Amino acid sequence: MANTKIEWTEKVWNTVTGCSKISTGCKNCYAEKMTKRLQAMGIQEYSQGFSKVVYHSHKLIQPFNWKKPKLIFVNSMSDLFHRKVPNTFIRKIFRIMNKNNQHT
Repeated sequence: MANTKIEWTEKVWNTVTGCSKISTGCKNCYAEKMTKRLQAMGIQEYSQGFSKVVYHSHKLIQPFNWKKPKLIFVNSMSDLFHRKVPNTFIRKIFRIMNKNNQHT
């Protein structure tokens, strides 16, 4: 979980990182560029680069630890519904969101 400079949200919750380029709209992907920076900084979640989809189970508990309500951008660095993300993992994320209805 990170603080963010994105003006319309307070936190990002990246339980999945990585993606696949599937269209011309992916040519200038901000998440791919940011992944390169985070990888160079030695941030563990980005060590495998952008082209490998990785889910991070250890991040699932984070919303339970945020005491004050937050406006959260879920998966700013990936496609939560990527074909390589198991449906069971997606369901866990939605269960956690439902249990943390103090957050938006």
